[in-house]
Amino acid sequence: MSENAVLIAETRDRVGKGTSRALRRDGRTPAVIYGDKKDPISISLETKELVKTINHGAFLSSVFTVQVGSTKHNVLPRDMQLHPINDMPVHVDFLRVSAKSQIAVMVAVRFLNEEECVGLKRGGVLNVVRYEIEMMVPAGNIPEAIEIDLLNYDIGDSVHISEVNLPDGAAPTISDRDFTIATIASPTVEPDPEDEEAAEDEDGVEAEEGSEEAEAEETGEE
Repeated sequence: MSENAVLIAETRDRVGKGTSRALRRDGRTPAVIYGDKKDPISISLETKELVKTINHGAFLSSVFTVQVGSTKHNVLPRDMQLHPINDMPVHVDFLRVSAKSQIAVMVAVRFLNEEECVGLKRGGVLNVVRYEIEMMVPAGNIPEAIEIDLLNYDIGDSVHISEVNLPDGAAPTISDRDFTIATIASPTVEPDPEDEEAAEDEDGVEAEEGSEEAEAEETGEE
């Protein structure tokens, strides 16, 4: 497994809402390490350092080494609860993993050659259906992104998962269909304001003419 970012943690002897609130007041975030057929470990991490790590990006799709005393655990964050008002972490669940573990993670989609794309140069619009794709990947080789080269796509074309070169060992969790990731849509033509005004004027004139004709008919009948 490649070198992971390290998070320093302390064990928690007591659990419960009261203990968790006390930890948060002291600037620490409660968490748990579980999985790999081992007993769960209740821990806490320094909130300030945890927030820095979260803000670095891709927190829920990165493997970390959590060091508890002299013991190191390779883990993947599987769930993170945030405070509803200030968005600070309230609790984190870490899953134990090994280099051979196959895990499901959301991987970002990155589009290449947008400026040189045939369809986009012709005025087409990139319509992204999936900004992320859930993939089964080795825990020791989680891709940063799925890259899609748009160079030869034209207006009306769709990008399907079967057309994408996936990283070694990676496979989409959706396997029963060739799903769409993006399309190159036709350009949206905005109506010219002057044309709209002209059309309104024509409608107004026609309406007036219709009213005059109706009045003339009524007069003739009388």
